Amino acid sequence: MKTIELAALAKKASRSVRLLDNDVRNAILNTFADNLLDKQETILAANEKDIEAAQTDGKTAAFLDRLKLTPERIAGMAQGVREIAAMEDPLGCVLEEKVIKAGIRLKKKTVPMGVIGIIFESRPNVAADCAALCLKAGSACLLKGGKESLNSCLAITEAMHQAMREYHLDENALFLLENPDREETNALMECREYVDLLIPRGSSRLINAVVRQAKVPVIETGAGICHTFVDESADLTMAERIVYNAKCSRPSVCNAMETLLVHEKIAGQFLPMCAASLKGKNVIMHGDGQSRTILKDILPADDTNYATEYNDFEMNVKIVKDVYEAIAHIETFGTHHSDCIVTENAENVLAFFNGVDSACVYHNASTRFTDGGEFGLGAEIGISTQKLHARGPMGLKELTTYAYYLEGNGEIR
Repeated sequence: MKTIELAALAKKASRSVRLLDNDVRNAILNTFADNLLDKQETILAANEKDIEAAQTDGKTAAFLDRLKLTPERIAGMAQGVREIAAMEDPLGCVLEEKVIKAGIRLKKKTVPMGVIGIIFESRPNVAADCAALCLKAGSACLLKGGKESLNSCLAITEAMHQAMREYHLDENALFLLENPDREETNALMECREYVDLLIPRGSSRLINAVVRQAKVPVIETGAGICHTFVDESADLTMAERIVYNAKCSRPSVCNAMETLLVHEKIAGQFLPMCAASLKGKNVIMHGDGQSRTILKDILPADDTNYATEYNDFEMNVKIVKDVYEAIAHIETFGTHHSDCIVTENAENVLAFFNGVDSACVYHNASTRFTDGGEFGLGAEIGISTQKLHARGPMGLKELTTYAYYLEGNGEIR
């Protein structure tokens, strides 16, 4: 079946999702969570096929980490789905209420988007998160994952379909597009007639391609060239701990640090501290000329490095003269995702907060906290790096739009 035909079915099914009571949506999600655990062996077996194919294809360790499922990760997926079910209903919230001058009562209320398309790469847990979030937000969902995670995503979406069948919900409200070629992806991006919103999740290359080609409205998410700037007044022990966490706790995700900026007055002391701790994870470091006079064995860095999202145990270093040079570097090479200043200087915190135009700006904390769960939003559908409609971690509220409802008593204009 062609993509446009599937999208038409999803649009029709979205009307039934829109009418579901919140209790029924929650029941479907809790059953989905049960199914993820009950079908764990099936999901892991499917994932093992994907892992073996990726290894044969020579994929990197970071890629394999994003792709791999474990019992712990499946349990985490199920728990995430339950947390979404437990959240307040995002639909029907009154955002504004008043009587307009004609005497008609106006209410501005949250409503479903309709059909949400998600294009993602190799992380199969995205399929579970997105299916759950879209259903809770009252919308149908079209998933287009990378071919490397196809078997895993098929097993996960079948667990959701099983829950939908139990509650007599039209299964067309969730489609996993299975064709590996670009024709299917291109068709999804052009399907304005049936798809209301498109969200790409993955590398900057994927996101930029979708933004350039899509005719469906797009929310940009995910590309994370995140920075940590260690100022001259920083507590260096704290700074070393933050840098290590931001780079090494999980380098394959979008909120991991890619570039470390260090004030020139403390670089001679701080960079060797960092290099010593990062050595334990065999982090590859690229640096500018100044930093390479301090760390003799690191590789040279150029503009291409500073514009790279490594998603691996690899990073850049640059020495700057002050907070304003750090801001200028971030604004040149950053992706408006998450950036941090480590300092005890209140004026520099204010300058950094006002000068860095990112969705999440940190003081004395790791960028790894940019996450829907950490922000108390439940599972997220992505990190928006744009400014219209949604910015930062996108939870349930960001997956709704609004409508005006007006009640009159025979008024005419």
